[in-house]
Amino acid sequence: MEDAKWYVLHTFSGYENVAKDNLQNVVEKFGLEDRIFDIVIPMEEVIEERNGKKKLIRRKVMPCYLIVKMIYGDDIWHNITRTRGVTGFVGPKGRPLALTDDEVRKLRLEKIKVDLELHIGDKVEIIDGPLDKFVGTIVEFDPKEYTAKVMVEMFGRETETILDYSQIRLLDIEEA
Repeated sequence: MEDAKWYVLHTFSGYENVAKDNLQNVVEKFGLEDRIFDIVIPMEEVIEERNGKKKLIRRKVMPCYLIVKMIYGDDIWHNITRTRGVTGFVGPKGRPLALTDDEVRKLRLEKIKVDLELHIGDKVEIIDGPLDKFVGTIVEFDPKEYTAKVMVEMFGRETETILDYSQIRLLDIEEA
């Protein structure tokens, strides 16, 4: 798994989910579980206003693209590029070009291990994402997954959101 890198695949417009499902079937059919580890449709949470009401929704960050963590080899290029819904790799002349560590970090493709000692009821400031600068309260957390469920007051009511540890900052007693 240490040789695995993240690559970008281009898909037909609106076929991201179909391409992902088909690629997962190809992985199973050809026994590529030891070469292809993860298939991701990059998503983000955004605040959208509809009919005068603001809502937190999930949308695709990069429509028409899948991101795949794999150990690349010419032997599996055909299996991937012939998958229904996939039009090819993103890279020079359709050959794969691995994402840089900085790109992987910006797309949040891998969990960043942040050492935080959290307790239920702790006050935190959100420091990344659509709720940047909001203050919330920890209602649940998962130290294995490095995620926390935070209750945030938004638009006059309490809203739960799940955040990575890297997206929150524990507030001091004076700040809270």
